[in-house]
Amino acid sequence: MFELLDGGTASCGTARIKVVGIGGGGGNALNTMINCNLQGVDFIAANTDAQALRASLAPAKVQLGGDVTRGLGAGSDPEVGKRAAIETMDSMRTALSGADMVFITAGLGGGTGTGGAPIVAEIARSMGALTVAVVTKPFLFEGKKRERQAEEGLAELKKIVDTLIVIPNQRLLSVGGKTMSLLEAFKRADEILYHAVKGISDLIMVPGLINLDFADVRSIMSEMGLALMGTGIASGENRAVEAAQRAISSPLLEDNSIQGARGVLLNITEGPDITLFEVSEASTLIQGEADDDANIIFGTVIDENMGDEIRITVIATGFEQGGKKRQGTANVSHL
Repeated sequence: MFELLDGGTASCGTARIKVVGIGGGGGNALNTMINCNLQGVDFIAANTDAQALRASLAPAKVQLGGDVTRGLGAGSDPEVGKRAAIETMDSMRTALSGADMVFITAGLGGGTGTGGAPIVAEIARSMGALTVAVVTKPFLFEGKKRERQAEEGLAELKKIVDTLIVIPNQRLLSVGGKTMSLLEAFKRADEILYHAVKGISDLIMVPGLINLDFADVRSIMSEMGLALMGTGIASGENRAVEAAQRAISSPLLEDNSIQGARGVLLNITEGPDITLFEVSEASTLIQGEADDDANIIFGTVIDENMGDEIRITVIATGFEQGGKKRQGTANVSHL
């Protein structure tokens, strides 16, 4: 089913969205979102490392496991991260109070993010919030132990969250090549986390020609499991089609198709000169790639800074419902 949703104002901006950055990786991603002026969300930093927490730009901060870690971090041990998060469950409940939707960002493989993210997700779900985790997997050079811990953390998150989006850092090497610096690689990973959250939250919180109700987003993302996220940017005569194609296909993905998706959330961000024909072209292309019975909803966001460019973000969900299991991942080649 394809839905073109009329942009009313009754429910636009009423949902409360909170973004929790857990551990070092999640905290860095949170700082990137704040520096990029992500609108309409509340930021919460949570860490076992008191020094890193003090350096966070987030207005709300939760010190995890003061007794367990004494503010010194989890020592790359997920079990310590888990115990720290459990110790601080009441504080996290207070921080998440009133949230309709909670994004959890973390770098998996270490201690705090890997062990703490599932606990925070459990709290958010128990409070009735739509819970979406957007996490990274470590580079291969970080070692097999971190890789194994990341996979174990993913398995735990998958049991709890509504939707799980995974960014495999290793594929950033294919994007930047041999000249990409380590700092640039981690910055790129943070930017992908930012675009994943922004692509969803903007549809609800930022005024556009077509806005989505929070209920529409919930229908696509509630209890959907692993998801595929892609972003494409293009300009020029065929910008809409090119951006849409880039959003749903990438040589970096092991399975670079949204075929089988039962739900698709589409964000079209552009300047005020977007045409109806361009919107139709982009949405029709994506509709043709998804499952025949997929629920596809989209909204538009007007950004005066886009110039001649169009940015399209696609969140595809419900692969397992369609009988096709695979790991959700992110298209990182066009960010």
